[in-house]
Amino acid sequence: MKRVIVIGGGLAGLIAAIQLARAGISCTVIEKKAYPFHRVCGEYVSNEVVPFLKSINVFPSQFNPPEISNFMLSAVNGRFETMPLDLGGFGISRYTFDSFLFEKARALGVEFFLHEEVETIRFHREVFEVKTRANEWKADVLIGTFGKRSRIDQLLKRQFIDQRSPYVGVKYHVRTNHPNDLIALHNFPGGYCGMSNIEEGKTTLCYLSHRDNLKQYRNIRDMEENVLFKNPLLRAAFRNAEFLFKRPEVINEISFETKGPLEDHILMAGDAAGMIAPLSGNGMAMAIRSAKILSELVIRFVNEASFTRGMMERSYVASWNQNFRSHLWKGRQIQKLFGHSFMSKVAVNLVMHVRPLANAIIRGTHGDPF
Repeated sequence: MKRVIVIGGGLAGLIAAIQLARAGISCTVIEKKAYPFHRVCGEYVSNEVVPFLKSINVFPSQFNPPEISNFMLSAVNGRFETMPLDLGGFGISRYTFDSFLFEKARALGVEFFLHEEVETIRFHREVFEVKTRANEWKADVLIGTFGKRSRIDQLLKRQFIDQRSPYVGVKYHVRTNHPNDLIALHNFPGGYCGMSNIEEGKTTLCYLSHRDNLKQYRNIRDMEENVLFKNPLLRAAFRNAEFLFKRPEVINEISFETKGPLEDHILMAGDAAGMIAPLSGNGMAMAIRSAKILSELVIRFVNEASFTRGMMERSYVASWNQNFRSHLWKGRQIQKLFGHSFMSKVAVNLVMHVRPLANAIIRGTHGDPF
């Protein structure tokens, strides 16, 4: 029996582990934190994933996730327009969803090592040797789902890790009167902020800002008051909300540069393979879809002697490129157009006056149901 190790217990890692365990494959997940915990994430999930999640009994219906069917876009000056979302989605926090999937995986027999961080990886004679400070393992397949930016990226000397990224991500959970069916995207100088509801009547407020904003004002609160508040809708949102975190969740050096689904025979999924700009796609859905694609190929590799490692790797790279490469490229281009006073006005005017084109762009941010 071949053994599989998953590094990283986010959405992609947990979904892959669940799929492998359902197929009777021995699977170990190494995660540097312990559930439940928060992640910087917009926490909106496209409905494209619903059929698949229900088919493997992991749709989180017990948490009554809000159904989101409308989209609002505001310019830096506060001018806004709304439009319906053809496919729509649902809202659920990573704190709740990841923990829910963790319990599902553990019930299926997935082995977890929490509070452990991988220090070395070696691939030798068709076997991976993986070490943390406390343990070491050997595995036939290694899956990397360790998120946006990791020590392992440095260990593997991935090209993007040496390229400075200008973005900082900040997330809060708040209580406010944000409509249950609405996802809003508010522009401000050098960035944009998303707002949508999640379980228990809470709202996720998550923004991406250019690091120069933080550098200029030295701390997050001053930056928010001097930069984000230039959009009157954001100023009102912050001032009328009850903030539920003692301090925000923050991640630096968010990179939308090209990564890749395969590194030194490690199969990458989710943000470890490539992070999509929030304006042009849905990272949570992409993580789930990539984990489904990857795990189905790993199951073939384990069960079919004629399906070699090379065939598995080539099939995964081809499938990942077919599903995500073009989408990620488009996202990087769209990313350059937002967070500016002039271009945010253009985008709002587009939504107001060229609705067919706006509808086409919105449809492009959601994949087909699977």
